[in-house]
Amino acid sequence: MLYLVSIEELIKIARKKVNCAYAKYSGIRIVAILITASDKVYHGVNIENASYGLTICAERVAIFKAVSEGEKEFKLLLVYSPDVIPWPCGACRQVMAEFFSPDTPIIIVSDAEDKIYTKELRMKELLPFVFKIKE
Repeated sequence: MLYLVSIEELIKIARKKVNCAYAKYSGIRIVAILITASDKVYHGVNIENASYGLTICAERVAIFKAVSEGEKEFKLLLVYSPDVIPWPCGACRQVMAEFFSPDTPIIIVSDAEDKIYTKELRMKELLPFVFKIKE
């Protein structure tokens, strides 16, 4: 699939945005870069809270920013962390399943411990048994 912005450029954007993460409690910074069907790029960072249940992940921030601007179709999500391999949590996977097609690419990127880790998979691989209400 072709995108107006290369994966390498998305990783550069993520690396620049990582300092916006508010990871005061875990120390784990995560950035999500989302490309919409209209080729707009949204980013999100994780925002932690002393009441940990009120923390919100980068993936949901990016998706909710896009949806709040009227976007509901997405081409790709890149999730980046310099601290860990940033596998999306269950809540993020369910939100992603609400808006992504089963074939939406999810790219996981980390350069923790001075190693570059990149894994691309599809939404249906990330959450094979989706909870959805019939339309």
